[in-house]
Amino acid sequence: MTTLPTTTHAGVQHALPAGAPARPRNFGIDCLRGLAILLVIVHHLALPFRLPLGPSLLGEWWPKRLINAVSFNGYEAVFVFFVISGFLIATRIIERDGELARVELRHVYAARARRILPLLLPILALLSILAWLGVPGFAPEPGEQSIAGLLGSALSFTFNWYEGRTGWAPAGWDVLWSLSIEEAFYLGFPLLCLWLPRRLLVGLLVLWALALSPLRDLVPTSDEVWREKAYLPGMAAIAWGVLAALLARRWTPSRGQTLMLALAGALCLLAALGWGELVHRHLFQSSLYWMCIGACLLLFAFQAHPPAPRRGLRWLARMGEMSYELYLSHMFVVLAAVAIYRAQLGENQDWTFAIYLPVLVLCYALAGALARMTAHIGRGVRR
Repeated sequence: MTTLPTTTHAGVQHALPAGAPARPRNFGIDCLRGLAILLVIVHHLALPFRLPLGPSLLGEWWPKRLINAVSFNGYEAVFVFFVISGFLIATRIIERDGELARVELRHVYAARARRILPLLLPILALLSILAWLGVPGFAPEPGEQSIAGLLGSALSFTFNWYEGRTGWAPAGWDVLWSLSIEEAFYLGFPLLCLWLPRRLLVGLLVLWALALSPLRDLVPTSDEVWREKAYLPGMAAIAWGVLAALLARRWTPSRGQTLMLALAGALCLLAALGWGELVHRHLFQSSLYWMCIGACLLLFAFQAHPPAPRRGLRWLARMGEMSYELYLSHMFVVLAAVAIYRAQLGENQDWTFAIYLPVLVLCYALAGALARMTAHIGRGVRR
């Protein structure tokens, strides 16, 4: 869930100077990322054991399919994040270094550290304090997990391995699984760019991307934690984004072609989000592929011809800009909101829908404060 500067043009053929200013943000890509983080936040609030929308008074008016599409696509939205991340990282390397084979390791690793650590470290410190105080949702249950284990695995990006061995982490910590996948990929990916010939690298990425579902199927369905959070399927989604960036360098579609790509991408996402169970059942269990393909098509279109900012969507684009801050911090607000609601209304679920807008506003405000706090450190490396 990390961010770097978005770019405005595809087909970059020459490397940018190392100290060149960041390109203007891409409004379309920010909106796509904003949609993804919105689905993640709503999903974490709408889980059946928190404040679900279905049993509320709103559930009597909204179609069940719409309720489910809004409430239960957080996991799929993370795969959209993975695709976006791969696309933008590869684009940034190509623009700065000319091609993947000439990647400067120190630039990549330094940029990741400057973007990730200034927020991650204080968030981990706060999580540790709340866990030490025994706050529900942050403190591990007595047993195999410990604060030291959670903290050490988060810092070493082995959080998924830790959860796979010990079970679900406390809700406040659990969001760190996707960060572990991203950072493990970006530790190894630049090395592959240097070591492998271009054709072999592209072939490996293609095979990896196509193997997304088979890689998930290697994990037994009974192992729910590891099946959901295994490294290789998440990295396969990142590979989709890298491949899209490589294609975007070679072909800039016309405006008419761009519109068709955007429409096709939107339809793919809509099918996976709104009718995911039908896609899964009748199209070879391919809903995650549809998510990845849809995200790639939209990224390709937005990169080729960036859409102009639209006033009614500026809030969504801003959420996309702050997606990393929102992702790492939103569970503080979600868990607090659930505790307050339960204290006031107990198990009455009629009014759960009324909590969503205040939660989103508070998440937005908290992320904005965190973004301002870390902006001076991360300036120039945000996408």
